[in-house]
Amino acid sequence: MVRKFLYVIAGLTVVFFLGRVALNFWSGDLARMALVPDHGIEAAAPLPASAWADPRMWLARPGLAADPAQFRPEGMAPDPAPLPAAVFFVHPTSYFDRAHWNAPLDDPHAEVMSINMVRGMASAFNASPDVWVPRYRQATFGAFLTEGAARDAALERAYGDVRAAFAAFLAAVPADRPIVLAGHSQGALHLKRLLRDEVAGKPLARRIAAAYVIGWPVSIEHDLPQVGLPACQNAGQPGCVVSWQTYAEPADPGLTLEAYARTPALDGKLPGASPFLCTNPLTGAPHSAATGAANLGTLLPDPSLTGARLLPGLVPARCGGDGFLLIGPPPAMGPYVLPGNNYHIYDIPLFWANLRADVAARVAAWRPAP
Repeated sequence: MVRKFLYVIAGLTVVFFLGRVALNFWSGDLARMALVPDHGIEAAAPLPASAWADPRMWLARPGLAADPAQFRPEGMAPDPAPLPAAVFFVHPTSYFDRAHWNAPLDDPHAEVMSINMVRGMASAFNASPDVWVPRYRQATFGAFLTEGAARDAALERAYGDVRAAFAAFLAAVPADRPIVLAGHSQGALHLKRLLRDEVAGKPLARRIAAAYVIGWPVSIEHDLPQVGLPACQNAGQPGCVVSWQTYAEPADPGLTLEAYARTPALDGKLPGASPFLCTNPLTGAPHSAATGAANLGTLLPDPSLTGARLLPGLVPARCGGDGFLLIGPPPAMGPYVLPGNNYHIYDIPLFWANLRADVAARVAAWRPAP
């Protein structure tokens, strides 16, 4: 994650640098030339839910050898007891190539990046031994820099895979177990749709201990009413939605706000400047503030990149008036901070230990429906 933790080979660093260039020129010709495919989307048949019966279709799942989601930082005490919940985590974008609108499932660079993202992000949920992270034909990074039919089709294909994988997950998990849903960035975008389509108004909603939609805006007016769960109002509240997007100060979230305004929300409307949810991961409550003393630990790797440690108290956090999570002066987290002091890549690692505690508290408070 931090200092090449996500990008363990030099070639991937170059790829991510192109992404930073694209964000600097969000709607300009340079971004489109560098990262947006210049051809129509390739034909591909939907994958059936049965495809995810194959363990090879999962980056993480129970029983998988060398499971990256089961990574633990050095010196971390064992959990007193396994978390009695199953976790479905949708990983963020790890494919930056313009050769395809959707990542091939066997792309080697995307594979390395995805595994390391799972290690640094999904590991915050591994107090549960049942963390499931599907492979899916994610939309390429360039799809988020353009509009049109090909882009829409790429996102639809990616979501179709996530939805089919979720069906396989549900079939494998005992029907009486609570479920934690989580996703970051592109994964959070797909998770929002999954909540609307598979959870809202259905019996499954009673099994959701919490939904962590991180790194993608959740419109309070246009998204929340569609997902079937309320925003979490305090730590330990089950059956609710958590969401944040991290910026250091001075923050310039103009690019993010522009993308938010022009991306249709779950109700099909453009959210414009409508407010979006900000949950403070240090308090578990929306639109609140906490000092660095409340930060239980930021995930930091060692120089060899073979292990990691937790550093408590690194950053404070407060929800700003515009809905972004602000962490004060920029901490030294490596070269992957995006323009405008956007700490998007570090949304989870900055608050790794607090997120872990938050999940445990909400699962402990969950009760089955009578």
